[in-house]
Amino acid sequence: MVKVGILGAGYIADWHVKALRQTPDVQVVAVCDANIGRAKSFAASYGIPDAVGDILELVRNGRCDAVHVLLPPDLHFSAAQCLLEAGTHVFLEKPACVSEVECRKLEELSARVSRTVGVNHNFLFATVYERLKADAALGMIGPINEVSIVWNKELGQLRGGPFGGWMFRQPGNIMLEIGPHSVAHLLDLVGEPEHLAVESNSEVTLPNGKPFFRRWQVRAKQGAASADLLFSFGAGFTEHRIHVRGLIGTATADFEAGTYVLRRHSPLPDDFDRHRMSRSEGKALIRQARGKLRRYVLSKFKLSKRGNDFGNSIAGAIRQFYGDLGGPVDRRLSIGFATKVIAACAQIAAQAPASPKKDSHGVAEFARIRVLQPGENSNSGEFGYGAKPTSVLVLGGTGFIGQALVRHLVAAGHGVRLLARDPRHLPKALHGVPLEVMSGDLAKIEELERAMSGITTVCHLARAHVKTWDEYVRLEIGGTRNVAEACLKAGVKRFLHTGTIDSYYTGADVTIGDSMPLDPKIERRNLYARAKAESERLLWDLQREKGLPLAILRPGIVIGSGGNPFHWGVGMWTANSVCRLWGRGDNPLPIVLVDDVARALVKAVDADGVIGETFNLVGAPLLTAQDYVAELEKAARIKIDVHSTPPFRFYRNDLFKWVIKVLVRHPERRFPSYRDWKSRTQRAVFDCAKAKLLLGWAPVVDRETIVRDGITLPVKEWLE
Repeated sequence: MVKVGILGAGYIADWHVKALRQTPDVQVVAVCDANIGRAKSFAASYGIPDAVGDILELVRNGRCDAVHVLLPPDLHFSAAQCLLEAGTHVFLEKPACVSEVECRKLEELSARVSRTVGVNHNFLFATVYERLKADAALGMIGPINEVSIVWNKELGQLRGGPFGGWMFRQPGNIMLEIGPHSVAHLLDLVGEPEHLAVESNSEVTLPNGKPFFRRWQVRAKQGAASADLLFSFGAGFTEHRIHVRGLIGTATADFEAGTYVLRRHSPLPDDFDRHRMSRSEGKALIRQARGKLRRYVLSKFKLSKRGNDFGNSIAGAIRQFYGDLGGPVDRRLSIGFATKVIAACAQIAAQAPASPKKDSHGVAEFARIRVLQPGENSNSGEFGYGAKPTSVLVLGGTGFIGQALVRHLVAAGHGVRLLARDPRHLPKALHGVPLEVMSGDLAKIEELERAMSGITTVCHLARAHVKTWDEYVRLEIGGTRNVAEACLKAGVKRFLHTGTIDSYYTGADVTIGDSMPLDPKIERRNLYARAKAESERLLWDLQREKGLPLAILRPGIVIGSGGNPFHWGVGMWTANSVCRLWGRGDNPLPIVLVDDVARALVKAVDADGVIGETFNLVGAPLLTAQDYVAELEKAARIKIDVHSTPPFRFYRNDLFKWVIKVLVRHPERRFPSYRDWKSRTQRAVFDCAKAKLLLGWAPVVDRETIVRDGITLPVKEWLE
């Protein structure tokens, strides 16, 4: 039995542990992460015996025979070096390292200590690619003369960050981060290229001031074969495929669809031959689509281990690695092959222009933000630029509503302090805004207390992006409790907390005023609505028992600049081209512009009589879901598949998934709630009289303005 450790408990670690559980004679015994809380949570979710926070603990006393290194790329070399010297085998996620020099050092060290280094270029083990390779080996394609490799996948981090990671530090780093997937296929098919020509375009400037190129075109040549590698990281239809043209046939492996097609001629006359190929291709695609769906269903019932294609390819690579352990490793997994991949990727990266574009939102403007170091407070109590003394602390200020709030607070003359995980890389919308920024985490009381020094008002908009109820309790509700207790200790005069109208039951034709209780059956609602309601409950307890100076504001469906125009308050979106409306979609939605929400919060900072009050923040009922989608189509110049969907259909699908989870004993099996799906139809009407009276709040009531600022502008930003 090989004892395996996991180093790094991020997204990819889930896939590795699932794959390891399918691998014979392997046991995951420990997980290590610098964030020990995350390591413990990950270990608990997978039943892993140990969780540690230091790499040396991972290898102490022979705890692990092999370790999977799942860290940011710039940490791969030092971690692998440490592990090899400690006597463990190493399995690295791509890229193996960030330079050819580092790869060669690992190759030499691996040979010296007689330990294996494997590198996961997992798409090399995808079923459709292995079929392509098998046909090529049998001569079904003939000598290869052209290869086209397409990676067109939107990079989610480009929209919301984080922008402090290694991938965004230099424009060429994306080719060392994502490039190895396609370059590994190129080298595996035709060998090391003799020549590489690179063109990069569609440039944007990131919040860290660095340029980023969203499109790359690479032309390669090796012997008689030429290859084109196309990368696109911007918005658009997702594509990932390889097309190979040989002397006597072509082969196409589509990784997104999970299909493979081989084309060869037959003895038939030309027109009949073309007809035969088309029919044959169609039948093959249908057969493979059915097989893929069958495997997916069986995997949900745990009757098959082959469900997700991405997971299958990782599992194939890991299974091969451990099958070879103790002998020569498969060439596709070897550090020698990885070295050649990185060498080619480095050549591509080196051809990217390095100088950032000059614009009015660049690095010079970013310098107006003052980053406070640990232990440092505002020297004079004032931040300058004509602002008042720093008195307002914003938590969640890098989020959608938070960015608008920070801008409006500063515009109103308030001195603002922002608590952020990475103060060095704030969103571009905050560049040039004079404010103080502190590094901090809501889970750490001491950091919250430091951030509240000299503060009179705290605006709490932060939320945890989690999935399970345990995580909501620990991070969302627990984080809110930490903030409230820090406010009490610091003597803050006003604590403004943002709740959500999602915590009401809005599935009936009723009017909801500010004083109406939240959903009395909140435990039957989605976890987010339930967590926000629970957070409100504990805050009111602290208000009654300890005098917490609390006011709660509950925004509606918030739209506007910086937001995603494909809003899930309108319906369930599939790839931005299909929208299943919550219900008929013919009732006015409780929409509000993000700037109106920000203005209400700014007024609540100064207004009298707000302590102990709740305020609904919903604009005029001017747009139905059908109206919204129609305006979105017009603004984006696209056609959206719109389906009015009764709540029962969503509930029925949820019920089916629940049955499967029960049968497979899924840890997150929770009985579905028809009430929750019905509430999403948003049939209730909101009365915001209190906000208008006590805050003097006047939201936009003009339909044309709401469409322009809430739909057209976000669409323009999205497309750019």
